[in-house]
Order: sequence, then C-alpha cells, then structure tokens
Amino acid sequence: MGVLFALVSALCYGISDFVGGLLSRRGNFLVIAFIGQVGGLLLAVAAVFFMSSAPLNATDAAWGALSGVGTGMGMLFLFRGMSRGAMSVVMPVSALTGIALPVVAGVLLLGDRPSPLAWLGIAVSLPALWLVARGDSSAQERPGRRAFLAPASADALLAGGGIALQYLALAQAGATASVWPVATGRVAAIVVLVPVLLLSSAGFAASPRNAAGAALTGMTAALALLFYMLALRQQMVTVTVVLSSFYPAIPVVLGIAVLRERLTTLQAWGVVAAGVAVGLLAFS
Repeated sequence: MGVLFALVSALCYGISDFVGGLLSRRGNFLVIAFIGQVGGLLLAVAAVFFMSSAPLNATDAAWGALSGVGTGMGMLFLFRGMSRGAMSVVMPVSALTGIALPVVAGVLLLGDRPSPLAWLGIAVSLPALWLVARGDSSAQERPGRRAFLAPASADALLAGGGIALQYLALAQAGATASVWPVATGRVAAIVVLVPVLLLSSAGFAASPRNAAGAALTGMTAALALLFYMLALRQQMVTVTVVLSSFYPAIPVVLGIAVLRERLTTLQAWGVVAAGVAVGLLAFS
C-alpha cells in the first residue's frame, strides 16, 4: 500500500500544479499561492478533527512547520524561475534536486538501505523525470531568453531545496502524528508567503472564481501530503520521495488530454522510463 499511497500523492500534487498553473495565467501567482495555502490549511484542520485521535505533539508540530517553510520557499523560487521564461530549466532541475537531496539524506542520515532493485528504479527515475519535465526545450526557450538561464537555474536549485526540505521534515514526524504536521506546515507556509505579498504590489485580492479554484488547488496539495505521510508509514523515505516526485508527469498528461497539447519525443521516452522506474520500485 505504501507504493500506492505515494503514487496517489504524486497524482494529487500533479493535479494541483496543473490547475494552479492555469489559474496563474489569469491572476497573480503569489495571490494564487497564498490562497492555495489557506485552502490547504482548511482541509488539514478538517482532517485533524475527522482523522486524528492523537493530541498535538510539539516535536511533530515543529517538524511539520519546518516542512511548511520548505513548501513556501519551494513555491516562491519555482514561480520566480518560471516568470523568467526558462520553464525547461526550472522544472527538471527543481524536480531532480527535490529527489536527489532526500535520497542522499535518507541513505546517509536516516539509515535507509534500498535494495538493488530499488536503486535501479531510483537511477531510472532521474532521467525519466528530467525528460518528462523538460520536454522540447527548443520550443520553450527563445534565444533572447538565454541571459536568464543562470538566474533561473539558481531559482530551480533553491526551489528543489525547498521541496526536499518539505519531504524530509515531514518524514521526521512520528508515526502517530496523524495529520497535525500537515496542518502546522500550512500555517508556516502562509507565514512565509505573507511578507512577500506585503512587499509586492499584488495585494491579497482575487476574483471569486480564481479564489475558489486556488483554494481547491491548495486542498489537493494538502491531500497529497496526507497520502505522502501514509506512504511513509509503510515505505522508506528514499522510495516514497522518488514515487511522490513523479508529479511533473501529471501536468504533461493533463495538458495532452485537456489542452490538446502534443507529447514531444523526449517526453514520450520520459513517460516510458517513468513507468519502468515505478515498476522497479513497486517490486523492490
């Protein structure tokens, strides 16, 4: 079940990213991100009342808050990198960094010992995720944008670091923590985003339609973290993080099904490799 929970987490995160990206085209991405975290907090609080039987533990709450700081940082740098027009650099670099750091930390610091089959799956997942997220770089970058690639790469690395912090900190919460760390994480993410909004000219306003969509997007992302925590109870951190990090493949599939976008050759190979990686990790 751990593999299934991790894949459901990736599915929820992918849907959240896809819808959030569409909403960011119609409104300010910072406002969308902030409202999304508020929506995620509402879902997490509801989950606490309906699912949690354990009292709030200060240590677990602190790990959840640290995870939320990673969420806020990851979103800010990811969106800033994309705003610089280098999506083909930001998405794969941030995704791979978000995988690589938890895997290294899991092995060196947390005592994870993946089987040879799991290592093979991890090795296949890295190029798979790169190809799926990168797609056809020539179609996404114009020569005039090459000056932005270095700053965008830095943003991508920082975003990946935030994503890695989110996953690693949440993994440190106790097995009996239930959903409290997800709730405290949404509070921390809001605390990270509020000063940025106050310093920007975006304000906090959004149209009712965009606000409702952003709130639902944030709820879906919070649901992804709930499934991630469930997966951690049955799988080691390294395997859970890799499987949960296949979320960039979901916007690609939805883009084809909903927006009638075409799958590039690189993305097609990436999807095939991702399927192989999932199979190796599932049977490891």
